[in-house]
Amino acid sequence: MTLTLYSKPGCHLCEDLRALLDELQPEFGFTIAEIDIMGDADLSARYRLDIPVLFKDEKEIARGRIADRELLMLLRA
Repeated sequence: MTLTLYSKPGCHLCEDLRALLDELQPEFGFTIAEIDIMGDADLSARYRLDIPVLFKDEKEIARGRIADRELLMLLRA
């Protein structure tokens, strides 16, 4: 399973989600690709008000603040 995290520097929600993903990675065995939306004008325009945005195997599963329990349910699905 591959998780793609769209984020930007200085985003505390992005940093919190990344830290949680790093904690869960050994248990679930997923790969994490983090993409800085500020390096791409299209991504910045698409996600700037919604970050973090998380994709699981190319399917969007979360935007913005996500509770730990909700993330666990999404990863198990």
